Amino acid sequence: MGRIYNFSAGPAMLPVEVLQEAADEMLNYKDSGMSVMEMSHRSKVFESIIQEAEKDLRELMNIPDNYKVLFLQGGASQQFAAVPMNLMKNKVADYIITGQWAKKAYQEASIYGKANAIASSADKTFSYLPDCTDLPISEDADYVYICENNTIYGTKFKTLPNTKGKPLVADISSCFLSEPVDVTKYGVLFGGVQKNVGPAGVVIVIIREDLITEDTLPGTPTMLKYKIHADSASLYNTPPAYGIYICGKVFKWIKGMGGLEAMKKRNEKKAKLLYDFLDQSKLFKGTVVKEDRSLMNVPFVTGNEELDAKFVKEAKAAGLENLKGHRTVGGMRASIYNAMPYEGVEALVEFMKKFEEENS
Repeated sequence: MGRIYNFSAGPAMLPVEVLQEAADEMLNYKDSGMSVMEMSHRSKVFESIIQEAEKDLRELMNIPDNYKVLFLQGGASQQFAAVPMNLMKNKVADYIITGQWAKKAYQEASIYGKANAIASSADKTFSYLPDCTDLPISEDADYVYICENNTIYGTKFKTLPNTKGKPLVADISSCFLSEPVDVTKYGVLFGGVQKNVGPAGVVIVIIREDLITEDTLPGTPTMLKYKIHADSASLYNTPPAYGIYICGKVFKWIKGMGGLEAMKKRNEKKAKLLYDFLDQSKLFKGTVVKEDRSLMNVPFVTGNEELDAKFVKEAKAAGLENLKGHRTVGGMRASIYNAMPYEGVEALVEFMKKFEEENS
């Protein structure tokens, strides 16, 4: 069997060119006589891999010098604890609840201080984003938190919330490197890389230097202190070395494709094809209000659970994998990250047309 079109929400598909390069270097990386999987993280050769990865990421995202880039482990979920442990000086933080991951982050922060849910879209199953132009930001809030792209529900902040001067912390796991971003608008950005950037096992944290202090909450584990990792350039302990190497290759691939402006155009074109079909379909319908739609994750339903199950099963047989929606919402979801080619979305839409004809 050849390669399929993988619409998984993560771990997700990677660029074929990147996988091919990694395969070519698997046994012998740049005449080192060994695989990157086998080399010491203290070696000169690995040091150049991680340094170049950071350099390329800084260029792609235009990251200012007063922000640190950390390559860590524990996934985005571990950051749900690391953020309050490092930033909650007043033990107060404001959370905007737009989906399951924002809710989990909010619940985690509640362990360490007073987490306020200052806006939510739970009333309509997170199918829209709340108006964040004039929120009741707490005077003593240490930060305001969002999940910028909601993988499960398919929403994306097009305009960042007005935090009234408080640092914005954003989980950008599923929109990472999908379009240009103004890093200066955030205090902290973090993302698990397994959706749009690399293999599972790496989380990247981009944090403004003034937010990195010795002064963490009592009981903060050494491994969750940003200062420890920043001071040792992500080499305090053995980092997820092979994952970082693949991320570095993806950064190069994106640069070769024309950077984040080009990625955004490419992603908009793919998403438009799918949303345009959903908007005129008699069988399928999208679940998100138009103005809040994600370019990365597109949930849709037929309105009939049995038909949904039949669709997922037949799509799989047609080489369109992982289209089942998240267990909390059902239906279908197509994740169309950077590495998904336009042809993959075309194949999906053609299959949906055929399915609609046969089942209406």
